[in-house]
This record gives sequence, C-alpha cells and structure tokens, in this order.
Amino acid sequence: MGDTHYRIDALQYANWSEKIFRQMREGGVDAVHVTIAYHENFRETVANIEQWNSLFERFAELIFQGKTGDDVRLARKSGRTAIFYGFQNPSPMEDDIRLVEILHTLGARFMQLTYNNQSLLGSGCYETNDTGITRMGREVIEEMNRVGLVVDMSHSAERSTLEAMEISSRPIVITHANPGFWEPALRNKSQAVLEGLAQTGGMLGFSLYPHHLKDKGDCSLESFCEMIARTAEIMGVDHIGLGSDLCQDQPDSVVKWMRAGRWTKKIDYGEGSANNAGFPPMPGWFKDNRDFNNIEQGLLDVGFNAEDTAKVMGNNWLGFFDHNFGPV
Repeated sequence: MGDTHYRIDALQYANWSEKIFRQMREGGVDAVHVTIAYHENFRETVANIEQWNSLFERFAELIFQGKTGDDVRLARKSGRTAIFYGFQNPSPMEDDIRLVEILHTLGARFMQLTYNNQSLLGSGCYETNDTGITRMGREVIEEMNRVGLVVDMSHSAERSTLEAMEISSRPIVITHANPGFWEPALRNKSQAVLEGLAQTGGMLGFSLYPHHLKDKGDCSLESFCEMIARTAEIMGVDHIGLGSDLCQDQPDSVVKWMRAGRWTKKIDYGEGSANNAGFPPMPGWFKDNRDFNNIEQGLLDVGFNAEDTAKVMGNNWLGFFDHNFGPV
C-alpha cells in the first residue's frame, strides 16, 4: 500500500447522476459501496445491475465496477471511482441459498442479513423480540464466507449481530452506523458490538445520516470527529472507517421504499417522525462527496496523526477489501 492515502466510503444510496460522479472525482473518492437493493427480489436486483452497467458504459471516464481491493488501486491510478455493490436486505437471494454465489459473481460484495425487520436470516433492530440468527441464517453465513460476500449487520438487532460474529468464520462489518454511547438511536451499536467487531477483525463505518448523529443535522464536525476518536479508544484505529449513508438528491418518495418496501400499507416512519417522513437535512460540513476533506481535517484537528487519519479515511477499508472479497 505504501504511503498512498485512499479515500473509501462504505455506503451511499444517492440518486446517481453525472453530477454526483464528478463530485466523487472532485472529492478524491477512490471507491464507494453503493446500495443496489433494499427490498428487491433477484430479478429486480438484476434490473438494477443492468442500470449500473449502462452508467459504467456512459461514464467510463468517471466510474467502473469494483470487485477487488486492487480495483481501488486501479481507480486511484486511472483517476476514477470504483463502485462496489451491496444489499441492505437479503431479499435478492430470496429463499435460495444457491443464489448467494450467483449474486457474488454478479459483483455483490456486502449483504445485510436484515434491514429494520425480521428476515429469513435474523432480527432487525426495530423488532420487539430479537430471536438471533435463524437456522437458514447460519447456513447463509457459511455460504457467504465461502464465496466472499461480506456479512453486514448495519440494521440488525443486538443478539443477531453478536451471533453473526460468532457464527461467521470471516470478519463481519457494520458499514454504516455509530456508537450508541454517543447517540442512542435504535440502529447505533453497543459497546459489546464494537468490541466484538474489533476482536474478530471486523469494521465499523461511521454514518453521517442525521438520525444517527448527536444533534441530528446540527451535529458539529468536531463532535463527529471526537466520537471517532472515542471509538478508536474502544476498538483500535485499525477497525474503523467511513460509511456516510449519503442519500444525495433522492426524492422523499424513496424513503417510503427504503422503510416500507412492500411489507406494510402504512408509512413506516422508522428513524424519522410523523413530521419528517422524508430525508433530514445533512450537516453543513458534509453535503456531498466533495466534503470528505472536511472530515480529514477534522480528524487531524482532534488529534489523529496523518497515518491514522489515512486509515480512517479509507486505508482500513482497502485492507479489508483485500482479504474478504474473494473465496477463502
């Protein structure tokens, strides 16, 4: 890796456009893990991949599909951004464990075992009863480990998350959430989860989605970076990175799909409220991909040295990609 400082965002779900891809380049973003499914079944997910193929063809000078850590290096060398696919729900594999390998072959590199609800694999963080990882979940984790599809527990409940760490023979991740000690949102994670991630070689990506932030959209850069510093004391600096959860330029109607999918006929306010069923305003210091510089400077300002700042900004994720995106 040498002295190169990579910049990787482990979760975005933007309304993709040339404008955003150019902002990625302006922000020096080498790689982004993008959500390509929330509640889609297999065929609908393939349709989303078709759309991405069209974007790769149309904007080949800006973006390309990433599948390995070396693709991040290629992105840096060629002045482009590598796009890695992930799912916020296991719905693309439906109830067929053999689709796990096929989805990995198509380029999927992360799959959440649950969104906010119970799935066939485990319990989501909004369920009253967290029943842990299911019989099918155990089998699917084993298959994900075999092919190199990373287990993501960002929206999962506590017991399910801890059990996933135990069952998985390879490190798991939380691509986009924050520590509960800093902001007690349902999706933010306990000290036990943070410690478990570190002990098992996993990664936590810090989220900038306002519902996960102290003071929401009014969260200060200093507060956010102090949270990262405190988490580094718990987990060690080698197990943390960024997963902004940036939903740039999305219409509020997309929130309904994210939260409600097809499982309810009602509005699921989730992390919002009846007064805020849409996207909350982002902090002023992080509006889009050009603002990663602000975070880098904020980390230096709260006491991170240059090497550790580079780890948080992307080098840790690159090391994780190198070891976990292919077969054992």
